[in-house]
Amino acid sequence: MKRIISTLDAPKAIGPYSQAVEVKGTLYISGQLPINPKTGEMPGEIAEQTEQALKNIGAILKAAGYSYTDVVKSTCLLNDMNNFAAMNEVYAKFYSENPPSRAAYQVVKLPLGAMIEIETIAVK
Repeated sequence: MKRIISTLDAPKAIGPYSQAVEVKGTLYISGQLPINPKTGEMPGEIAEQTEQALKNIGAILKAAGYSYTDVVKSTCLLNDMNNFAAMNEVYAKFYSENPPSRAAYQVVKLPLGAMIEIETIAVK
């Protein structure tokens, strides 16, 4: 049985999808843009965008009863691979010990002009 996760502490989905879905102890978090859920705005720099996207993930993890330590896989979509080092620096602060597996890709364009989008899988 699946459980739909939704929190006001992360941005609403901008399409026909859920913020996250939990199935049998595995949480699948949809790609999170760096939108501040309170203001609806995005920061202008990659470091701040990465931090906001990861805070949004943290809010969803918390709403589902998970934490960053439960994350097993992340996928980072970047609009410019030249931002990889700056993204990594911020990302490392959220996963300082036993980081999850991860892939990072450069894509042509992200929704709403974002510089980064991060999707996550966590397991209890």
